[in-house]
Amino acid sequence: MNEIPVAIIDDHAIVRQGLRVMIDREPDLRVVGEASSARMAPAMLDRACPRVVLLDLRLGGSSECDGLSLCNTITQRYPGTRVLVLTGSADEWLILESIKQGAKGFVLKDVDLTELIRAIRAVHRGESAFDSRSAGVVVRWMHGSQRPGATASDITPREREILVLLARGLSNVAIGQRLYISAATVKFHVGNLMQKLGARRRAEAVYAASKLGLI
Repeated sequence: MNEIPVAIIDDHAIVRQGLRVMIDREPDLRVVGEASSARMAPAMLDRACPRVVLLDLRLGGSSECDGLSLCNTITQRYPGTRVLVLTGSADEWLILESIKQGAKGFVLKDVDLTELIRAIRAVHRGESAFDSRSAGVVVRWMHGSQRPGATASDITPREREILVLLARGLSNVAIGQRLYISAATVKFHVGNLMQKLGARRRAEAVYAASKLGLI
């Protein structure tokens, strides 16, 4: 039986070790490489040549934006490698952005082992694989229930200034001090930005803005 080479990208060593043990028990699967960060991933992928990558989106305590960027890099640079996101958050924007960045599947870390193994095999075959929560999001998206995205022209100059500072991790108070406006005014602008960008969290707004070339 031909083995499916699998790589794991996760910043927690105990998670990587546990996944390796469980995956290597399957006669048709074999873990061929591990990486703990986006920076280390390319060298590992060049060396190991996996067909399936299990990717955690939150690496090294950073936001999910780095994981999404890495997902895009993998699918673009290694067309023979398929990404299965294995992460801890089921936010709709993460699921949809993962798909947009080329992921073939999305499952949460509390997934049953049998379901995870099934997902790995499905992704290797070129099929999509989603757990029950992410599948519902995908179905709604495919039926056009997602809000249309904003364009760069929808964002005002002041909102762009705030986006830049949001991307640096500043609080409303700190942003207000930088721009000489009140924290309440900053909160108002952030609320408008979230609505325009279809975001529910600041990290999501920053990521959406970066995709539009605003920051």
